[in-house]
Amino acid sequence: MENIQLYFKAERAESLVFIAIGIIAFAAGIYFLISLKKPFYSGIAWPLIIIAVIQLFVGTTVFIRSPKDIARVEIMFSTNHSALTTEEIPRMETVMKKFDVYRWVEIALAAVGVILILTQIFGSTGKGIGAGLFIQSFLMLVADYFAMKRGQQYLDWLQELVKNIR
Repeated sequence: MENIQLYFKAERAESLVFIAIGIIAFAAGIYFLISLKKPFYSGIAWPLIIIAVIQLFVGTTVFIRSPKDIARVEIMFSTNHSALTTEEIPRMETVMKKFDVYRWVEIALAAVGVILILTQIFGSTGKGIGAGLFIQSFLMLVADYFAMKRGQQYLDWLQELVKNIR
């Protein structure tokens, strides 16, 4: 059961990082919009704010849900091993597939950000949008990389556990 605790506690800790990044990005975006009022800063503000809302929602959801997940999986582990095979492993396989999608979306947004930074398509505002997209996408990519590695280790452990139980 230690692996269950480790996985979900690490997931919960990372959710706090998501929340912190979201708060900082949201505050910076609002500051840029209200105080700096220049095209570059107005541009950078919107991706910071929009992606910060996502970070705050996801981080808060995971933080609240993690203790329930620990209890749910520990019950499966203690009383109903077949549920690990029919519920938890498929859930984690879906989570891992979603990480692939998230990674490609984050890479695409970072690339759009770089293109906007390097071109004059939308002037200073476009460069700001590009900078905001790149910063937020890069931070999400890094955070999701660690979450994906942790998720894969947990999934591998579950699969090995189920194999040894049979």
